[in-house]
Amino acid sequence: MNLSTEIEVRFADLDAYGHVNNAIFFTYLETARVKLFSERFPEIMQSGLLFLVVEANCRYRKPIELNDRVHIDISTKNLARSSFTFSYLIHDGCGKEFAEAQTVMVCFDPEHNKVTSLPEDFRMVLAI
Repeated sequence: MNLSTEIEVRFADLDAYGHVNNAIFFTYLETARVKLFSERFPEIMQSGLLFLVVEANCRYRKPIELNDRVHIDISTKNLARSSFTFSYLIHDGCGKEFAEAQTVMVCFDPEHNKVTSLPEDFRMVLAI
């Protein structure tokens, strides 16, 4: 499964050096992830299951500045029984790569307060 989305850089995202603050990169990942879930999996989002980030990392390549265009490509890997990994490429759409990141996600059932298997229909879409 692949998704590409554009993220708007706001002035408030910048640090004292005029670059997007490193912590904001994770906010961009979250924005892209929420967009992916709401566009592609609205039924699952209403099912009550949660998809929690249990690990996140980012390798910064180049700073993002206020007037840069920012695109985030998301792909899936390491699909397991109750977890999967999203890989992200943050770039400008013209060959400039800002960062590569990953989040390990786990499916959580809040009603039973425990990790649970990924729904089969969700798993099938992730595997594409």
